[in-house]
Amino acid sequence: MSLAARWRLDGQVALVTGASAGIGRATVDELLGLGATVLACARDASTLDAAVADWREDHPEGEVHVLSCDVATTEGRERLFDWIEGLGIGLSILVNNVGTNQRRSTMDYDEAEWRALFETNLFSAFELCRGAFPLLRQHASAAIVNVGSVSGATHVRTGSPYGMTKAAVHQLTRNLAAEWAPEGIRVNAVLPWYIRTRRTSPMLADADYLEAVLERTPMGRVGEPEEVAATIAFLCLPASSYVTAQCVAVDGGFLNYGF
Repeated sequence: MSLAARWRLDGQVALVTGASAGIGRATVDELLGLGATVLACARDASTLDAAVADWREDHPEGEVHVLSCDVATTEGRERLFDWIEGLGIGLSILVNNVGTNQRRSTMDYDEAEWRALFETNLFSAFELCRGAFPLLRQHASAAIVNVGSVSGATHVRTGSPYGMTKAAVHQLTRNLAAEWAPEGIRVNAVLPWYIRTRRTSPMLADADYLEAVLERTPMGRVGEPEEVAATIAFLCLPASSYVTAQCVAVDGGFLNYGF
């Protein structure tokens, strides 16, 4: 394979969940720029419509298809895979980005709240991997990238259910990488620290909290969605063809310190 081809995704079809904002939106933009056809899904139809208008303007020669659905539900996932089957273009990359959180002390969660975090952050990724498997195995070299978190690797002030779900996503990554390697499917994860997104903006707006975050970040700044998206894209590229079962921190060095 030529040097140029190793760093391109021409002919690849990628599904990105939670695609309408933040890391998901930046990932769609990155993959389109590398030549992939992208299938983007998110719950909020209006936000997704605004995003697709920008993607098509920025990548006039790119191909992006969008669907509004909730992949945290069985019905939403069934609708998603029916849609993909109807497109008839296959699937070679899955980016499990969708996620949510509610920050509370452990004793302050009610059962519905913590179960909803598991449904969105963990069970959706598990079921999307299973649903995508028959499509991914049809390709000689397919890739899954799960969006985990440093919260699943050390204590972070995000609430214990969030950290639990992300730790499980990391272990899912390792298990599937070993199990599905003979099928030609690589499975990796990225572990972001604080990234400047809509979800983190309330915490980062607190000057004292931001100072504490930066004190524990060797690079001394908050990350940008595009920096996570670039790492996700690398893990999808032919250039990373011998990389699997890895949980790659995108954290400005944070995991060296803890918080």
